[in-house]
Amino acid sequence: MTTSPTVRPLKEADHASWLTLWNGYIAACVAEGIAAPPAECTDLNWSRLLSNEEPVFGLIAEIEGESVGFVHYIFHRSTFHADSICYLQDLYTSPSFRGQGIARSLIDAVSTAATAVGAKRVYWQTAQSNEKAISLYERIATRTRTLSFRMSS
Repeated sequence: MTTSPTVRPLKEADHASWLTLWNGYIAACVAEGIAAPPAECTDLNWSRLLSNEEPVFGLIAEIEGESVGFVHYIFHRSTFHADSICYLQDLYTSPSFRGQGIARSLIDAVSTAATAVGAKRVYWQTAQSNEKAISLYERIATRTRTLSFRMSS
């Protein structure tokens, strides 16, 4: 029987566990051809996730006290909505715990947080090659018709 994860906000005591998961996430991104962020972003992200002054939030998933996944999300304004919307920026489950509903639990928790602040939409992106994740996303959300583009400024 699979144990349901406990999902809760990140706290200072989670730093070591989060860092291990974060490094796994970055390695997975690099394996997908996504450039790793500069090293200084790790400490900056951690401080933002714990700051009450930032619109960036993080949740951690645990099973029997072991940290097995995380999600980071950002509330921001939109020109198409009077209320804020929520960008689910980073989602990661430790490889040995995949397929156990952890990503779904994390996404559901973000949706609950978005609803609580009146955000009208949660949206995210994934690599086109991330077929297992896309399979989950298509069960719980609507695939958009937009493409993402990026340029340096």
